Amino acid sequence: MPSFDAVSELNAHEVANAIDQANRELAQRFDFKDTGARFELKEFTVTLHAQVDFQLRQMLEIVKLRLSKRGIDLACLDIKEPRTTLATAQQEVVLRHGIDAETGRKITRLVKDSKLKVQASMQGDKVRLSGKQRDDLQAAIVLLRGAKLEVPLQFTNFRD
Repeated sequence: MPSFDAVSELNAHEVANAIDQANRELAQRFDFKDTGARFELKEFTVTLHAQVDFQLRQMLEIVKLRLSKRGIDLACLDIKEPRTTLATAQQEVVLRHGIDAETGRKITRLVKDSKLKVQASMQGDKVRLSGKQRDDLQAAIVLLRGAKLEVPLQFTNFRD
């Protein structure tokens, strides 16, 4: 019985490369010289450090550009509110990965409501879809790509 997994994964190496490129761009830009502006990456959380809120907005555009050029979908970004003190400003950008339970239920409900002959089941942080025919599974992929979900989806582990 053919099946595949719908997952939401990020390549940690590409994320690290994008943040390194963004830091190098900050070092080269004239408006950020000697300001102490920098990006910090811990796990899948990027912290933007700057002197003022205006610089944070510019830095956010830089990191978005670098991530998109590295093939990371910007739909996975969860941008937090900036925290400003008298001397510094900080902002966190969380890169979401994995399918949480609520999104998994949405995907499962979407597949069941579509009347396709495909079964969907949650398996940890991925959704396994299985059906009798490959054509039904391909129709499910088209359906999920067209759906407005808050996480980017990849389709892996196809078994025939």
